[in-house]
Amino acid sequence: MGSMGEDVVGEEFLVRKITEIYEHVSKLPSLKPSEDVNTLFTELVTTCIPPSSIDVAKLSKENQSMRSNLIKLCGTAEGFLERHYANLLSTFDHPLQHLDIFPYYSNYLKLSLLEHTILANHAPKVASAATRVAFIGSGPLPLTSIVLALHHMKSSVFHNYDVDPVANSMASRLTLTHQDLSQRMLFRTTDIMDVTTDLHDYDVVFLAALVGMDIADKLQVLNHLANHMAPGAMLMLRSAAGARAFLYPVVDPSDLQDSFEVLSVFHPTDEVINSVVIARKHSSPLQKNQHQQQSVENQMVLPCKRCSKIEAAGFNHGCIVEEQAS
Repeated sequence: MGSMGEDVVGEEFLVRKITEIYEHVSKLPSLKPSEDVNTLFTELVTTCIPPSSIDVAKLSKENQSMRSNLIKLCGTAEGFLERHYANLLSTFDHPLQHLDIFPYYSNYLKLSLLEHTILANHAPKVASAATRVAFIGSGPLPLTSIVLALHHMKSSVFHNYDVDPVANSMASRLTLTHQDLSQRMLFRTTDIMDVTTDLHDYDVVFLAALVGMDIADKLQVLNHLANHMAPGAMLMLRSAAGARAFLYPVVDPSDLQDSFEVLSVFHPTDEVINSVVIARKHSSPLQKNQHQQQSVENQMVLPCKRCSKIEAAGFNHGCIVEEQAS
């Protein structure tokens, strides 16, 4: 482990490198897939993947602004990339047989397996027999929903929410010719902030990383889910840690604890970028008060009782699992 001085120097170099890439990205005439776009974003991801102790909350205002703008640029570029491949896939008679043409498909396979493994560890009945699942922010290429429905949650009905009707139209075309998924993948064009009573029907809600690109918007969505999800329902959301927080927004588990019991936070250190947070909606005010009292009494991170199961699933690449509840 390096000294504090070495850490500071390393963090300064990291921020300079990311700022340099940001300046090039921000000057691109378009963020649609191209050689320049692909090269710069590959360099950015490669820079952000290695483990880092950097705390983005402690960045200067200037660097905070740069990071916020960079996350938005990443989101825009990701949207263009998904649209490009959704269009390409729709040219096949059976699009779901060709998902591997998407360059990051293997990452989605790993992330979906990771999320399902964590869900199964904490809520095995939900993972194996959830009736309805919501995925918020599904986009034009809803790979997480597709992979979960095909390989892990084979009886669940997935309601995919996106505000963009074009994205939903593109996504629905991918499943039309699949006899099973055409019946179990539904696409709803609406702002999730306008969905109230329907949220009570889901056993588990997945929240995409780029729904709410700044913390204020993210917290609005989380508060809305807290107000309308069913007691005891599971929430799966994506965050980021270390330098990966220059690519995606960070969710602090403490922001959830008024309405949810945070069960664990998982920080991959391999090519899977997103951290995974799993939480359970409090069943009653009494449970909420008991959980808050436990949090006050036990501030330390507890050892993970489920690490061996996650490692057995193939996620033993230096991952950090933080158990928030006993």
